Amino acid sequence: MGGFSAAVLRIEVRRLLRNRRTLIFSLVMPAMFFLIFGLNSAYASQRAGRGNVSAFIMISMALYGAVLATTSGGAMVSVERAAGWSRQLRVTPLSPVAYIAIKMLTSLVLGLASVAVVYGAGILTHKPAMPAYVWVATALCVWIGSLLFAAFGLFVGYLLPSENVMQLIGFSLMLFSFGGGLFIPLSQFSPALRTMAAFTPLYGLNQLVHYPLVGGALEWSWVLNLIAWLVIFVAGAVWRFRRDTARV
Repeated sequence: MGGFSAAVLRIEVRRLLRNRRTLIFSLVMPAMFFLIFGLNSAYASQRAGRGNVSAFIMISMALYGAVLATTSGGAMVSVERAAGWSRQLRVTPLSPVAYIAIKMLTSLVLGLASVAVVYGAGILTHKPAMPAYVWVATALCVWIGSLLFAAFGLFVGYLLPSENVMQLIGFSLMLFSFGGGLFIPLSQFSPALRTMAAFTPLYGLNQLVHYPLVGGALEWSWVLNLIAWLVIFVAGAVWRFRRDTARV
């Protein structure tokens, strides 16, 4: 399995959970956004598919939190590179693909925590309304779908030095969120901007995580968008990992 092991995975998870700043930033901010924007009394009575608008906003904020968490978790490799850890991996049997898989799974732990906090805030406030199976389905879609941005974080973490990573991540996620319709509905965009948005990394994932709530026709372009960007980010992370560990 290219050096993949549960022991390495446990070590990586413990290292990630020790980073308190990343934990607070990834867990607190998305829940605060939901409390600020999702508790409008009008949203509780306004329908959105099988639920209400508060539920729609909760899903959006959970997705943003999971994306932020998994991206930050993946980008921590930039710190490891600066410490020379990547070069040490050359003497281990760990293959690039196995190492990328371990890092992505580690980031999913933080993504799960972020989703749990936002959904927990929704349960405590009693504002989001949707069937129980939609709660479960959307939470799973958000969590598993955030794997895409774990790969993105790894790619950026290997591409840039540690002092520049977080600036690029913050700016990129803001663009992806607006471009993918996470903060502003795509229906408010011009036809040209809606066409461009369909090619952004967060577009397909955003549509898919809301699908259990809003229903309607499932478009395969959403799935293709998600798969295409996942392949791009994973391939980029593996490429940069090989280049990084090959340096003398």
